[in-house]
Amino acid sequence: MKYIVRPEDVPAYSPPLHAGTVNRRLVGKDVNGSTRVEVVLGTVEPGGVAERHTHEVEQALYVVEGRALVEVGDDKREVGPGTACFFPPGMPHRVESLGPGPLKALVIYAPPLERSTAAQPFKPA
Repeated sequence: MKYIVRPEDVPAYSPPLHAGTVNRRLVGKDVNGSTRVEVVLGTVEPGGVAERHTHEVEQALYVVEGRALVEVGDDKREVGPGTACFFPPGMPHRVESLGPGPLKALVIYAPPLERSTAAQPFKPA
């Protein structure tokens, strides 16, 4: 178990429905035994996008660097460093990296997404 973790200490992966994205799980069951929260460092290249989708769990996103267009339900806004976004369970959301450099964000899931379903495409009723 790793209780102090640097991004280079954990494997990179690209989640479903995300283009130009590299994630690294910093806190989670397989990394350090966490069963109630998951923290991921996401890096999204300019033009990369997390397509409109939903999760069964709560998700928060905190922008560390870069710029993004974030859509949550009917709210759509450009965000930058120091901005926090919350995506309630079942709420459609989309994130697009605007450049010129990569978007770096901490993504927090509760409970951990690894225990729940993966991202599901949003299908309007």
